[in-house]
Order: sequence, then structure tokens, then C-alpha cells
Amino acid sequence: MNTALILIDIQNDYFENGTMTLVGSDEASLNARQILNQFRADGRPIIHIRHIANRPGATFFLPGTKGANIRENVKPKENEEIIIKHFPNSFRETGLLEYLKSLHITDLVICGMMTHMCVDATTRAAKDFGFNCTVIGDACATRDLTFNGKVVKATDVHHSFLAALNGFYASVIATKEYLEKK
Repeated sequence: MNTALILIDIQNDYFENGTMTLVGSDEASLNARQILNQFRADGRPIIHIRHIANRPGATFFLPGTKGANIRENVKPKENEEIIIKHFPNSFRETGLLEYLKSLHITDLVICGMMTHMCVDATTRAAKDFGFNCTVIGDACATRDLTFNGKVVKATDVHHSFLAALNGFYASVIATKEYLEKK
């Protein structure tokens, strides 16, 4: 088993004073930091995914803004790969798949933002490409959504998407549980 960590879009715009603040982003990033520290200590591959908006009308992750920068508490080190993406799926039109293949990666540990969008899209694609996936549920965050005029609270969105991923697409576990297995 050859495992890599993927940290998806843990960027400033998703935090307080950002342009797309998520519910629980601070706590999720602190949990992601614990996983990151373990991967660093073990010398295992780490990939930071950074979304840069390139579509007309985008309101966050705009090129050259502080909001598009990776959060300081999970900031990449020089030897850690950074993949720039423009779509929710971290594999779409990026070099992520080729990079993982070059390292003979078979298993992925996934943390990041937003649970219902980029974490979901990337995890499903990873499974389709044959990777075994573990999603660290409390190292992910999302936001309230509106559907049919009703607000769906972030906690419900988050748990629904994690429940849908758990089983076939991934094993969804908490930070503490993952670290205790190491």
C-alpha cells in the first residue's frame, strides 16, 4: 500500500472574512493540520490542491488575491506538490492522476473544502480511477445550501454527503480514529 494525502482547497476565502465562508472551516483545517503533520512525520507524499477561479463572474479564489492563498496552518512546504485546478474535480484538466501514478500511489487520504462539491467530486473520481479512498470527515467543511426555497443547514449537507461517500466510494472516518490507526 502506497498512500498519499490530498488537501483540497483549504484556502483563505473559505474562512472568516473570506468571500465564501464555510461552517466549521477553522475546526476542519485544524484537523487537516493534524493529518498533514502525521504525513510529514512519516515522510509520505502530500498534495495540496489549490483552486484558482478562471470563469467569468467568479466571486472567490480570484487570481492574485489573498483569498486564493492556501491557509497558513496547512501551508505547503517546498517538497510538497501543489496542483492548481479550475473545476470541482481535482483530476479534471490537471496533472494529479499522472503525479499519483508516477509515485505508484494506491490509496488516498482526503481532507478539505467543500464537502458537497470538491471533496465529493474528487473522491468519486479517485474511486473511478481505482484508488482506495479514506475521507477524514471532520477535516472537511461546507456551507448552508438552498433548495426549493428551503435552507439546508451545513451540518446536514456535510453529513449527507459523507454518508453517501462512505462505503463504496470511501471509508469516512474522524481525525482521531485515523491517527490512532497509525
